[in-house]
Amino acid sequence: MKILLMAPQSFYMDRGTPIAVDNLLKVMSERGDQVDVVAYHEGQDVHYPGVTIHRTPNVSFITNIPAGFSWKKIICDFLMIFTVLKLVTRNKYELVHAVEESVFIAMITKMFFRLPYIYDMDSSLAQQMVEQMPALKIVSFIFEFFEKIAVKQARAVAPVCDALAADVERYSPNKKVVILNDVSNLKDVKVSDEGGLRKQLRIDGVMLMYVGNLQTYQGIDLLLESFALAMEKTDNAHLVIIGGANDDIEKYLVKAYHLGILPKVRFLGPRPLSDLADYLAETDIVVSPRTKGQNTPMKVYSYLHSGKPMLATAMRTHTQVVDNTNSMLTEPTVEKYAEGMVKLIEDEQLRVQIGTAGKNLIEANFSYPVFQGKLNQLFDWLKKDKTTYKQQVSYSSK
Repeated sequence: MKILLMAPQSFYMDRGTPIAVDNLLKVMSERGDQVDVVAYHEGQDVHYPGVTIHRTPNVSFITNIPAGFSWKKIICDFLMIFTVLKLVTRNKYELVHAVEESVFIAMITKMFFRLPYIYDMDSSLAQQMVEQMPALKIVSFIFEFFEKIAVKQARAVAPVCDALAADVERYSPNKKVVILNDVSNLKDVKVSDEGGLRKQLRIDGVMLMYVGNLQTYQGIDLLLESFALAMEKTDNAHLVIIGGANDDIEKYLVKAYHLGILPKVRFLGPRPLSDLADYLAETDIVVSPRTKGQNTPMKVYSYLHSGKPMLATAMRTHTQVVDNTNSMLTEPTVEKYAEGMVKLIEDEQLRVQIGTAGKNLIEANFSYPVFQGKLNQLFDWLKKDKTTYKQQVSYSSK
């Protein structure tokens, strides 16, 4: 198929949604599809057969575009409209694959060019807006209204998790839905390693590790406060935090200092995705303290695939993928999260048991071949769907 894929991110870079988009492109390329990608001006080019990347105009004062809602993304999304319109007037696409908020641009192309689209739903835009700016809660029904229209107008919806699939069901009960869960980013899964990171950081004892951005919804405050409480009961542990913008790192360094745990906490900043397997191989416990959101953090799949036990909050963001047989789940409170930490720190046999179960879960249900099979199933359905076919013919005959 000839596909227009809209990715409103700095593509490519080693973080959440761009990694998911990269997996999409791998599958599309392997299928033999011809794909034009529209992404922001920032990011690294990737090279796959049949894939061409088009970028929005370079605005010199817009750099380091963050994940989540921001004024920088608003400007880049506006510029994306013109890049998309230029492409659809010059090419005969059969399908638009719209990631996140680009679905509203896809609604424009459907209206004027009769192009069917898939809504690739990595998060609830309505919920995301309110979580980042709580003052908007009073008008959240407006965001939900537009999200509902985007779902209803889509030929199919590809939510990233069960919670979002439930939202789709609520918006449009008969909509075609294929859940495209994220997958592990580990290619080389190592069992154990006493390598460079421990020596570099001079860490003895149990190592806990967090990987990801340091935005508030990730629960870093909960993590640090819980670690401080846990260290009152055992001092045989260190916490390593990988990722985060400089401003966030500085903020949490200050917090760690005031909590009295700075000697036991290491902030390493962003590291290449290619090093993730090595880092996870060296740790003993992985942590996901997220306190907000519905979608499962992408890091969870790599965490579990590493064979290391995961300590996570017992919220739907986690429980739609894991349970207490393959993870240590606790209430999102400092006391309970600290209690879970201490249990894992002090019980090596429990760590092995939970870690092995988590790895088995990923290999059975959340591997790249499973993701590939689901996406192929969706595209095969679209090719056979009569409505899509009629729309294709109508557009091609113009």
